[in-house]
Amino acid sequence: MVASSLKLQELIQEIREAKTQAQEREVIQKECAHIRASFRDGDPLHSHRQLAKLLYAHMLGYPAHFGQMECLKLIASPRFTDKRVGYLGAMLLLDERQDAHLLITNSIKNDLSQGIEAVQGLALCTLSAMGSAEMCRDLAPEVEKLLLQPSAYVRKKAVLTAVHMIRKVPELSDIFLPPCAQLLHERHHGVLLGTVTLITELCERSPAALKHFRKVVPQLVHTLRTLVVTGCSTEHSVSGVSDPFLQVQILRLLRILGRNHEESSETMNDLLAQVATNTDASRNAGSAVLFETVLTIMDIRSAAGLRVLAVNILGRFLLNSDRNIRYVALTSLLKLVQSDHSAVQRHRPTVVECLQEPDASLSRRALELSLALVNSSNVRTMTQELQGFLESCPPDLRADCASGILLAAERFAPTKRWHIDTILRVLTTAGTYVRDDAVANLIQLIGGAQELHAYSVRRLYSALAEDISQQPLVQVAAWCIGEYGDLLLEGTCEETEPLQVEEDMVLTLLERVLQSHMSLPATRGYALTALMKLSTRLHGDNNRICQVMSIYGSCQDVELQQRAVEYNALFRKYDHLRAAVLEKMPLVERGGPQVNEEAKESKEVAQLSEAAPVPTETQASKLLDLLDLLDGPSENAQHPPPLDPTPGDTLIHLLDLPCAPLPSAPIPNLKVYEREGLQLTLSFVRPPGTPTLLLITVTATNTSGGDVTHFICQVAVPKSFQLQLQAPSGDTVPAQGGLPMTQLLRILNPNKAPLRLKLRLTYDHFGQSVQEIFEVNNLPVETWQ
Repeated sequence: MVASSLKLQELIQEIREAKTQAQEREVIQKECAHIRASFRDGDPLHSHRQLAKLLYAHMLGYPAHFGQMECLKLIASPRFTDKRVGYLGAMLLLDERQDAHLLITNSIKNDLSQGIEAVQGLALCTLSAMGSAEMCRDLAPEVEKLLLQPSAYVRKKAVLTAVHMIRKVPELSDIFLPPCAQLLHERHHGVLLGTVTLITELCERSPAALKHFRKVVPQLVHTLRTLVVTGCSTEHSVSGVSDPFLQVQILRLLRILGRNHEESSETMNDLLAQVATNTDASRNAGSAVLFETVLTIMDIRSAAGLRVLAVNILGRFLLNSDRNIRYVALTSLLKLVQSDHSAVQRHRPTVVECLQEPDASLSRRALELSLALVNSSNVRTMTQELQGFLESCPPDLRADCASGILLAAERFAPTKRWHIDTILRVLTTAGTYVRDDAVANLIQLIGGAQELHAYSVRRLYSALAEDISQQPLVQVAAWCIGEYGDLLLEGTCEETEPLQVEEDMVLTLLERVLQSHMSLPATRGYALTALMKLSTRLHGDNNRICQVMSIYGSCQDVELQQRAVEYNALFRKYDHLRAAVLEKMPLVERGGPQVNEEAKESKEVAQLSEAAPVPTETQASKLLDLLDLLDGPSENAQHPPPLDPTPGDTLIHLLDLPCAPLPSAPIPNLKVYEREGLQLTLSFVRPPGTPTLLLITVTATNTSGGDVTHFICQVAVPKSFQLQLQAPSGDTVPAQGGLPMTQLLRILNPNKAPLRLKLRLTYDHFGQSVQEIFEVNNLPVETWQ
């Protein structure tokens, strides 16, 4: 049976000649049967050949687990041909999840102790490929001895194995510290590259190693300067760049050693400037070295001039024909725009040109960077460029572009008229893509600019007459026409072109909005209210308006029907009150973010005091077990009783907030989280009449250049507390200091125990998903005493 077995070359040829998958499976199954029989018979001369065929079948995706024990036998064999195939089989068929891999530990140890370089190399390769934590602990002394072997081949393999060991078992770092200092003087390219990689792993995982290797910064600087100035062997040069792989690895190590360390940073400043100026960026190898140099400059405590040089290198990358290099440059500049804003501003024209890139990822990164570069001095120019991009950008970028323009205009608008014109143009161009709060913000802006009421209503009327498909624009226009329709008919505005408007024209336009199939129910509600308000602004007969209200009194939409019925009642029963009810809205003062935040918090407290929903016991238990992030209380701690909706229960009175004013001495706010411009602040309110109840308002603000989207804040408390989370104000935290996102927490503390919170934040920022879990133990004592 074994005699009829195929040779490896014959097996490969038969598999390639198979015309169907079934024929291939038949060949593999037949040969695997021969291989099993050979393993059972224990043929020592042909075992390595049978295992080689089995490994080929494994590479094609067929099961080969029955060859694991044969690998162990071949590794223990004294013949090199057997060991070679056995170690290869161990690397392919064994891993940490199988206990069989521990059986080769002794064989590897014996092979490492031999003086045969080829056998030592096989053992080291296998250990670095599939060595588990237990194997690494057992074999670390043998690998440490081989680091100083005379053979460069063995030293290189040993260094790479040490890298694997450090990644598996970081506590082994002390064993490899002494040999690394000697290996840095190595002239062999492979050994030196592996040594720098090993030191990098040690410094990333051990503070003691980081402190130890800061002493070798001058030596690393000398090695890198030699590579840049005199070069190394031409064998390792790539496109005219001397050993770029070693240069990149040394730069990464220097970045780790110089981070937050003034002396080390000062030592490498001159070298980084030399690398940045002498490296040719026309080829990918040079660009890789330059990019790593830029990252190192930005991560250490480098001089201001050197940071400007790094930004200029990224600016040159933007002119590169390679899209990957341009994408890397845009991403890096976006990270630097907060710390080196003025240096990045110099490359604004090039960034704006990147908006027209056909590649969607490039144009998105260019858009994010362009929005981050907007400030009070360039807001007019940048907004004009962004509006031009908005007209031709892909649909998947319109929402981000429109939101970014609106936020920039709100933050840096030079005049109210310019602000209104900018928002109107965005609504006209991409009204269906704007954020939900754009309508309310524009209404608030127009309402607070009394001198621009006539100008705004005429602009909006003209825009509405041209296009009624952009729903946010239609809503704002309908509100403005209803509020300031008398100014539209007067025609006294000198800032716009002469526009003759008749009452019938205005009514016809609003009726057209009501009848359009593109109008949303909310838009029709705006139009109905506008018609009702015009009944007191216009001087003609109101019969036409009454007819419209009568028609919508039987509308299928409940909201529109209720609104129309109420307006009909004003006409029929309370006509004497109609003028007073439909008066113009008072001027709206646009306060700062703090004013808005306090007003929002007061409003939420007032709403909770009117009618606070009492959760059932099941809901309360779910809230208590939220995320299961906090441990339970001690055995002596008393659990609060479940919330019972019966009137006699005292907990109901604890949750009923009185209408008394807030305490005179407010509890100070607490900032609990900050990362890349996103800040999370907690503000506290304790109602005077309910000392066991604490209201916490979580406020998220974003000063970075990109929106924080899909933001979710989850909170857990110890089981001796009761927690109720209210719905957040949204899931997006706008960029550039836009309107903050808030969420209210109600915490009942019947035992007045010290309060601690555990928060889990999940959100998307700059195209990356972020998840943070942290505990807050430093809450003010006023929150629980």
